[in-house]
Amino acid sequence: MAQTSNIPLDTASVVSTVLEGMLYGFSLLMFIGTSWALFHRNISRAANLRMVTVACSLLLFSTAHIIIDIIRTEEGLVQQRSTFPGGPIPFFSDVAQWSFVYKNLLYTLQTLVGDGVVIYRCYVVWQSWYIIIIPCVMWCSVAATGAGSVYSISQATVNKEDIFAPGTGPWITSFLAATLFTNLLSTSLLAYRIWSIGRRMTNVALATGIMWPIVRVILDAGILYSLSLLAALVCFIAQNHGHYVLLDMIMPIISITFYMVIIRITITKNSSQASQEPSSSFSNYLARRSRGCISYADQQQYPMRRMEVHITQLTEHEFDPGKPCSSSDDNPPGISSPKFAAKFDSVA
Repeated sequence: MAQTSNIPLDTASVVSTVLEGMLYGFSLLMFIGTSWALFHRNISRAANLRMVTVACSLLLFSTAHIIIDIIRTEEGLVQQRSTFPGGPIPFFSDVAQWSFVYKNLLYTLQTLVGDGVVIYRCYVVWQSWYIIIIPCVMWCSVAATGAGSVYSISQATVNKEDIFAPGTGPWITSFLAATLFTNLLSTSLLAYRIWSIGRRMTNVALATGIMWPIVRVILDAGILYSLSLLAALVCFIAQNHGHYVLLDMIMPIISITFYMVIIRITITKNSSQASQEPSSSFSNYLARRSRGCISYADQQQYPMRRMEVHITQLTEHEFDPGKPCSSSDDNPPGISSPKFAAKFDSVA
């Protein structure tokens, strides 16, 4: 049995439901922002559809989870407070209750979707199946241990009032550990790849203006999720009832970490584009002038004055002894900024 110094389970149920509700409300607002970002991005329709599907799935799982939490709390504290043998605490201790089983099923699905998105982003950035072999194997282990956890809970008959019992405890411990390792590995691979590409980019301003905000938000999302998982794993190993609170909070945290990456990348992209627009009005004027479409307002806004222009052209060539020189090779060696900027946009 669990230690008597633990948080009472009825108290843990109320606290977890309240905290989950607060985080769920925040994730709901971020879902609205993510929906706006997804429908205002210039990426392929297939990639956009995938992200919309993931966002809606995370919202659906989170919504169903908090609804079940509210029903479970109301049943334990109100409906079956006097009818369930022993009162509320034995009710919340019973892992075979339908509400607890479905809660864990939704948590497993949410985890699989969230970890799968991080692995997919790794593939988009690395463009190599070999890089994601280990994360995919770990994702399969998360699915296996998650399914085993849900099944062991639903079939618990002996010691069903103790979630730390040998029939259920090892499954849940393995599930949390596999999830933590998968998230750490995938996030590290993703952040390292973006950081390494930013170092090799020829445009230093673009590298510092676009790459580092993306790396920061990916690391922030990964650290937030990893710390939550680590705290839940430590509490479960220590057989502390605080893991009930943490696991309920992780449900909306998974959604928040997904939404924040999309919103941040969209804001970074729009900011980088806006920084290149101050001279657009004068460029449009020059384009109209070349076509002979000058209006009186243009003449008043841009009066004709004598202007002296100095043009300096710097051409840099990298000599390769094994490759013949070609005058048509104007692109400098390194990484093409527009190509990789588009790739990073598809990461979200």
